[in-house]
Amino acid sequence: MEEILSVTALTSVIKNQLESKFPSVQVKGEISNLKEQSSGHIYFTLKDLQAQISAVLFRGNAQNLKRPLKNGDQVIVQGAINVYPPRGNYQIVIRKLDYVGVGELLMQLHALKAKLTQMGWFDPKRKKGLPRFPKTIGVVTSPTGSVIQDILNILSRRFSGFHLILNPVKVQGDGAASDIAKAIEDFNRYHLADILIVGRGGGSLEDLWAFNEEKVASAIYHSKIPVISAVGHETDYSICDFVADIRAPTPSAAAEIATAEAAQQLKFFSESKNRLHGIVTTLVQHHRKQLGNFKRHPVLSHPLSLLEPHLQRIDDLHSDLQLCIKRSLQEKQLQLLALKKQTLALKPGNRIGELRQKLIFLSSSMDRAMQQQINGRKKLFDPLSFSNKFYQRSLEQIREKKQKLNQLASHLRGIDPKNLLTKGYCILFQEKNDSVILSTSELKINDAVRLKLHDGIAQLTVNGIET
Repeated sequence: MEEILSVTALTSVIKNQLESKFPSVQVKGEISNLKEQSSGHIYFTLKDLQAQISAVLFRGNAQNLKRPLKNGDQVIVQGAINVYPPRGNYQIVIRKLDYVGVGELLMQLHALKAKLTQMGWFDPKRKKGLPRFPKTIGVVTSPTGSVIQDILNILSRRFSGFHLILNPVKVQGDGAASDIAKAIEDFNRYHLADILIVGRGGGSLEDLWAFNEEKVASAIYHSKIPVISAVGHETDYSICDFVADIRAPTPSAAAEIATAEAAQQLKFFSESKNRLHGIVTTLVQHHRKQLGNFKRHPVLSHPLSLLEPHLQRIDDLHSDLQLCIKRSLQEKQLQLLALKKQTLALKPGNRIGELRQKLIFLSSSMDRAMQQQINGRKKLFDPLSFSNKFYQRSLEQIREKKQKLNQLASHLRGIDPKNLLTKGYCILFQEKNDSVILSTSELKINDAVRLKLHDGIAQLTVNGIET
């Protein structure tokens, strides 16, 4: 049986399938049914001759619009397909919107950018470093715009000894890209500058298009002179910016970058001069003060006081050395005397005499031991002596047995219950069966019991039990 889905479940399945298939799309169409909410969100329909789709541009992305939208505008939008479950319809959530003319330029820009990226023209590894102290600065820009004035003002203020060469070119319109590319090539062909600034002021994408053409990018890429790109405002990016060795947010910033090292060095030298003057002054004052202290120090007024502790230390070491030598000689003398005694003891004559005395002693000891053994054996074969020994041994055993018997009798008397009763103890019996009561658990209230004492028996009744 086919599963029955709820509307919510079905919409959820469609939402997941559709949104995963179209995470990013670009759509071209005409705006209609435009509605701007107070929240800042914009809702409209994007249509062509045969179809339409709902679209929403949220406030965060709507703030990037260069001009207000109106019905009938032809636009290219980029966004994601989204399903809105409360109404059950799909829509495109727009992240970026361009008018058709601008959109075509952007498509050309993205295509060229992808091509040059593939060719490696944007690779940071190929970018050249800027000279530290450029003698001549070349500028490729319009001679009548504010760019050249800004650059001159910055250079005059930061680096008065500069030499600037301007190659005037068109910066927008037909032929501008060719002029810019030729100016860069001329600077390289005749080695006219140490660094180049290529740029213009801000404007629309169409105004800046000359700096997005491949011929300008090629001239910058093949330039042997380092190039600083200063096209438009800080938020404007062009192909020229990506190919150049350095991208400056503004033409004024480009002038600062070109002379940054020289200006920094001049500033560093000035600061270093001030720091060195202060350090030298401080050191001179410090050493003068130290010199005055040294002059008043008692060591310098009486130089011999430096040697006195060391002289006394030498005397102490001399005394310690003599004492050590004396002790060492005494130890060696004692060792020599001991070696002499050992040598005398090891002489053959002395050794033979010691062995002879030892042999005599051993011989007399053997004689005495053999005599004692003979006398002992004689006594064993004497009948009277053997009889006396047997009699004495029997008497000893009888005494030992009597002593053990007396000990057992005394022990039995000690554990006899009757004797214990004379010491204040008593025995409790059951009235019925005459068994001895060993625990309170065998008793009950009103039980009749008998209490045996050393001089008689008492009849008792249990009135209470305490444990």
